[in-house]
This record gives sequence, C-alpha cells and structure tokens, in this order.
Amino acid sequence: MNTVIQNIDSFLWGLPFVIFVLVVGAYYFIRSKAFPLVHLHHVMKNTIGSMRGQEANEKKEGTVSPFEAVAVAVGSTVGCGNIAGVATAIATGGPGAVFWMWIWAFFGMIIKCVEVTLGCYYRNKDENGNYFGGSTYTIEKGIQWDMGLKIGGPLAVAFSIALLVSWLGGSQAYTIAEALNQSFHWNMIVVTLIYSAFVFYITVKGVPGVVKFATKAVPFMCIAFIVGGFALIALNLSSVPHVFYMIFHDAFMGTRAQVGGFAGCTVAACMRYGIARSMNSNEAGQGSSPFIHGSADCEHPMRQGLWGAFEVFIDTIIVCSITALAVLCTGVWTTGTPGVTLTMMAYSANFGVWGKYFIGLMAFLFGITTTTGWYTYDCTNIRYLLRYHPIARDRLVNAWKFLFPIPNIVIVTSISLTGNGPDTFWAIVDISLAIPVFVNLLGLLIMRNKFFDIFKDYKARYMGKGKVDPDFALFYEEKPEVAAIAAETNEKIRLAKEAAYAKREAKRKNA
Repeated sequence: MNTVIQNIDSFLWGLPFVIFVLVVGAYYFIRSKAFPLVHLHHVMKNTIGSMRGQEANEKKEGTVSPFEAVAVAVGSTVGCGNIAGVATAIATGGPGAVFWMWIWAFFGMIIKCVEVTLGCYYRNKDENGNYFGGSTYTIEKGIQWDMGLKIGGPLAVAFSIALLVSWLGGSQAYTIAEALNQSFHWNMIVVTLIYSAFVFYITVKGVPGVVKFATKAVPFMCIAFIVGGFALIALNLSSVPHVFYMIFHDAFMGTRAQVGGFAGCTVAACMRYGIARSMNSNEAGQGSSPFIHGSADCEHPMRQGLWGAFEVFIDTIIVCSITALAVLCTGVWTTGTPGVTLTMMAYSANFGVWGKYFIGLMAFLFGITTTTGWYTYDCTNIRYLLRYHPIARDRLVNAWKFLFPIPNIVIVTSISLTGNGPDTFWAIVDISLAIPVFVNLLGLLIMRNKFFDIFKDYKARYMGKGKVDPDFALFYEEKPEVAAIAAETNEKIRLAKEAAYAKREAKRKNA
C-alpha cells in the first residue's frame, strides 16, 4: 500500500505539474514587478506595523478584524509542515530543496496576495448579514458571473469538494503524535485522542472560539520558535557559510553522492520536494487562507491581500528557514531520517533533552492552531456548497464540530498499526493538495486581469502611483446589479429557512 501511495504522489507532483505551479507564480511575480519584494517595507508597514492601529483591529458585526483574520491564517499556515515537512524535504530532496522552498515563497508572497485580494473582492454576505469569502466564491463569481464563463461553476464545486477531501489527510495529528512519542515516549494513538479532544474543545465554540485562541497562541508560538531557532543557529554559526553553499549548489547540481544515510537526489527531486513542502507550509496556491480573510472588515481588498504576503514571509522565509538551517547546520540531515524526528535530533544536538521538549511543545501549538484554523475554512466551504439549503447547511456546520477530529484518529491509527512512517504521511498530504492547488492556480490565471485592475486602483489610492477612478467598485457586491441579485437571493433563502423552521415547529407541537 505504501508503494501505491508513493507512486500516486510521484505522478501527481511530477515535473509537468511542478512547472505549471512555477509558471503561474513567475507570471504574477514578473507582471507585478516583484511587488512583495520591491515594496517589502510597504507590506510590513501596513501589516505587522499596523497591528496596534485602528484599521487592523476594527470590525463590524458579522465580520472579523484584519488582525483576527491574519492570526487564524498565520496559525493555519505555521504548522507542523514548518517543523516536520521542511525536515522531510531535506531528508528526501537534499539541501537543494531549501532553495526551491525559498523560490516558491517569493512567488508565493504575490500568489497569496492575489488569493486574499480576490477572496475579499468577491466575498459573499449571507441572509444573516455575515460575510464569507474564499476561493470557491472567487472562482464562481469571478469566472462565471463576472467574466461570463460557464466553467466557473464546475471549477468552484471541484475546488470546494477537493479541499474538503484534503480534510481526510489527518491534518497535523501525525506529526504531533510522532513528536510527543519521540519526546516523552507517549503512545501515538493516545496522543492523537488527547489532541483531538483539545481540537474539539476549541472548535465546539465555533469560529469565535478559534479566533480567540489564535489571537493568543499564534504570536507566542512564533516568537518562541524564532528565538529558539536563532539560538541554535548562533551556536553553529561557523557552519552557516557551507550550508548556504550546499543549498545553492545542490539546487542546480543535485546531491548525487551518498552522504551518511542520505542516498542523494536529482535536481527534479529537489524542486518537487522543496516546492511541495513550501506550498504545504505557507498554503500559497492552495486557496485556503481566503476563507478566513474573506470575513475581514477591510477598507480595500488589497489591504487584506498584503497580510497574505506577510503570512508567507513569516511562515517560509523566517520559520521554515530556521528549521532548514537548524537541520543542516547540525549535520543531522545526513542520517536520512525524515519527519519531526530529524528536527528533534538537530535541537537535541545542542540543547540535549530540552531540545526535544521544545520541539514537542512547538509541534503541539503549531499543529493545533493549524487544525483549528482549517476548521473555519471547512465551515465556510460547507456554507458555499449548501448555501441554497440553509437547514442542511446549519445542521452540517454544527455536526462538523464532531466530525472534524475523526480523520486525525483514523490516519494516525492506520499508519501506526501498519508500521509506515512520515514518508507515507507526507505523501498522503501531497496527494490531497494536488487537485485544489491545480484548480485554484488555474482560476487565478484566468482572473489575472481582474486582480491587476484592483492592484492598479490600490497603487493609485495608497501609493500615489496613477490616478484614482472614483467609479471603481472596491468590492464586487458594491455594483448595484450584483447587490440587487444578492439581496434577492438572500431574501429567498431567509424565507425558505423561516418556512422550514415553522414547519418543523408545527410538527413538534402536533406530535
């Protein structure tokens, strides 16, 4: 079974798909004139630099604040992929995989900016006045409604279903179970059960519970991991120059010679593992983060899009790089050991048993913020699929609190009992990502001109570049004809919902 999974993974993430991903990223990067890098100061000033300002923390009823949205989104991106996924990429793709991880991070900053911007522009308001957004709404409204292409509807449904199927991958549970098993020798299945109980405790309170948890946990865990990582790198500072040499050399030459337990790899393998792990970690290209950003109360779609670029910078350029340098500087990568065990070996080499405890704690926090963040994405996704069936929608959203943790238990139990390891888990993760990534990036390519219209307006309004068009609609819903259709649709849904509840109440009284 393990061989079958690995073969499917290799087929889906073959060179044609990797090239497609890079082409879309390069297109936006070049056409935007490397906006996230050239104007990195502007991005930082209007994201982390504005955290104490009114704009970042203000929200209306039925929305979340820009900071709350980014706390959930960063929590869902800075996950176990940063600890175990990066280590696995190096263990299987060599040091050169880090270079390709960085390449996608630079491309990913603009890609995620595009995703979030379009997610906010095409956001949806339900019959209760609550805002919801995400790639499903973007694809359907942007391609089918706005551009008049019928393929938009099927693509949106395909993306929505594919993203829900990725829920079956078991989320972060395997890595956390592996980490705590290595740190404290706890049984992986028992750890998963406890972890699932924590997840349920947070998600049972719905999206507000997830938001409240993320705003407290995310800043702490990111700062703690960065400080610990810098301390480890400082202790191995003399190795850093050679590490960078290996990263750049192997990215283009491959690692063909056997080194310790590492058997070598080709350039294609470096690209594949580096890009896949980078995308899994920062979620740029997956189309997932717009599900929470679409609920943000922002004054311009691209103001929120800047937060998307910031997420990728923090997640991959900072956090993932710390893991990569730790693994490479300490030399443990030559053992060929994959997963969180390799990262623990790196920290234990310098901090002894405390290094294991530190990574165990970080894995737990990284994992639980990611898992609960994805819960909010799934709820928005369900709302999209069942938006014309409000009774079924509300029931499934409520039931999802109980269903959501189940794959964690199933995936860890099955892998543990069959004797498979991290390579199988990460192959399953890659497989679950391939379809939503393809559909999402295809949608972004089709809607490229819409983004650059919004981009042009943003530069005119906030950067003094160009002339502001006073008639430009900042949000799709602001167009009168769109607002009229949305209001009519929501009124029909509201009346249908009231009728259904009235009918159910009448049956209850007559029983």
